[in-house]
Amino acid sequence: MGPSLDNLPVELYLAIISHFHSDDCQQSLLSLSRAIPRSPVPTHILFEKIRLRHSGQIFQLYLRLRRSPEDIPRVRSISLESWTVDADKFVNLMALLPTMERLSMNIGTNFAPEHMEEIFHGPKEGLQFVSMRFRPYVQRATYYPFLKGAYFDSTLLALARWPPQTLPTLSIVQDPFDPFFAPTNFAQPIVFFHLAPLSMLAISPLCCNLKHFRLRVPSRQVCRYLHVQPNSFPSLEFLDMSTSNVSPQDLEGLLGRLSGIRILVLDGCPVVSQRTDVQVDAGEPFLQWMELGQTLALAGVRRATEREKKLKAWVEEYYANAPDEEAGQAAGPFKKPRKGRKGLATAAFSLRAPSPERKVRGDVTISRDRIPRQNQRVRILPPPPALRSFATSFPGELTPQTYGAVKTEFERGWAAGISRLASIRLRLQTSYRNGVARVVRFAEKGTPEWEEEDKHGEQGLAGLVNVREEGAFVLNIDHDGEAGTSARQAHACPLLCLAGSGRDSAHVHGCGHRTGWDIFGDEI
Repeated sequence: MGPSLDNLPVELYLAIISHFHSDDCQQSLLSLSRAIPRSPVPTHILFEKIRLRHSGQIFQLYLRLRRSPEDIPRVRSISLESWTVDADKFVNLMALLPTMERLSMNIGTNFAPEHMEEIFHGPKEGLQFVSMRFRPYVQRATYYPFLKGAYFDSTLLALARWPPQTLPTLSIVQDPFDPFFAPTNFAQPIVFFHLAPLSMLAISPLCCNLKHFRLRVPSRQVCRYLHVQPNSFPSLEFLDMSTSNVSPQDLEGLLGRLSGIRILVLDGCPVVSQRTDVQVDAGEPFLQWMELGQTLALAGVRRATEREKKLKAWVEEYYANAPDEEAGQAAGPFKKPRKGRKGLATAAFSLRAPSPERKVRGDVTISRDRIPRQNQRVRILPPPPALRSFATSFPGELTPQTYGAVKTEFERGWAAGISRLASIRLRLQTSYRNGVARVVRFAEKGTPEWEEEDKHGEQGLAGLVNVREEGAFVLNIDHDGEAGTSARQAHACPLLCLAGSGRDSAHVHGCGHRTGWDIFGDEI
């Protein structure tokens, strides 16, 4: 009797299953096992990647795992794709799964903040991917969950309390209103009442190694909460803030603080105004794109300037409140008084009333050697930009001619910004050579100086290190990317894509949109 489908070796079944489409693998494998129930079909694969598309599947899976606990370690990925489920049942299911690699959830109106707190009460060992997609309405816009105070701020705080673990990818998305269902005058529901918990998440142990972050909160100003704390998101390379309220000024502060960001996606964000009539009348219809390119290139200059001002003000206040003998030692060597009779002006006593005693500030925690000398001029070397790709949506009709004109202006602004940055660094090099100023730079991640900011904030030279080589001042402005020169060294203009979130031929090859599709596995 020849071989048939119901008596093949396990290896051949695995080869057949490998050709199933990922979207249909679960259902196809289940149908195959039912068609040939006595065959060694590897049904354990069903548990590796679970997709819950309707509410009934949650309870069925819960009962199966309770009856067969040996299948629990096989679960690697859970994807909740239904918007209308019993949230309590899903919480009970998650309680059975202490370890997994991927967790993706659609969070509809049946979920309350308490459900999310229970899900994220403790860490999931081995977790590599977390995606939360909030939709505070289904097909009928409603404010009911939010009028009763059902805000999900506590979800962010629960994640911030997790111990250190490697989580490279995190997605937090609030779906904007579908204009087909929602009336035009219906305001956007609020998922996060306060955005301050984002700043706690930014410095949490969980996000220390976070590389890819998608945060979409429609029309909310989330940008400053991502970098207000020192050493926020130290490993972040990809950031998507589409639909949020992000201005060019926000980007300047963001890229200055989160200097490792290489890919930025801002679909539907007001990074440029839709009003171009003024620029058209002036003969420069895409002037805003030139200004945007320059802003992105000079983000490090703003950060250095702001830190210099804070350092100068802190040092002045420190020595104003320091004892006279400490201020004198900081100003220079102490001179011994000459022998002989002293005049009234140099006498050891004074006829005036004693001045109030000066006290050193009690909140100074940084060591004395990390405080500049009094009246010492300290300059900070602005870092070069790391941005390699900038993706957004064009506010209007985008034709090939329009894209070419916008790209030209964007590159012109970037080149002007890099040229100005190089000039600033060369001026600091001259000051360094002549001994006019002490030049420092921002410390690299993981160094003792970098970790100082966590403990001391921005006291003294916390987070700063001395520049000791003249080569550190030189900025390579190679726009052609010669052989042997990395993109980061060349500081070429970032790849610009204006096609928006939809998948079509207008996307630039290798743009931030395409990278996001690969990272998050969707096209929202």
